[in-house]
Amino acid sequence: MSEAEACSHESCANPSERKSHHSDKAKSNLITRLNRIEGQIRGVKGLIEKDTYCDDVLNQISSIQSALNGVSKQLLEHHMKSCVIERIHDGDEDVITELLTTINKLMK
Repeated sequence: MSEAEACSHESCANPSERKSHHSDKAKSNLITRLNRIEGQIRGVKGLIEKDTYCDDVLNQISSIQSALNGVSKQLLEHHMKSCVIERIHDGDEDVITELLTTINKLMK
């Protein structure tokens, strides 16, 4: 199934029923990345509990933020190649406003 086919017409167009439709491989990759990030966050908590030097903790936090940005980029790409294209093809141009709002939130 292509990414454009991954988002069914009804689930993209109806906000109350919208769902993501990632392939098993993509979902597994995202979960693996998020599990790694979760571990990094627990590690930072441990560093703070051990009174680790602030610069070292801040470097770890920067690494976590970078990893989260990577997950966001992957999700955004999938969203644009699936739901956004599908909704535009269906004549729903409101998706552009929604996408711009999402991008603005990601860039804060």
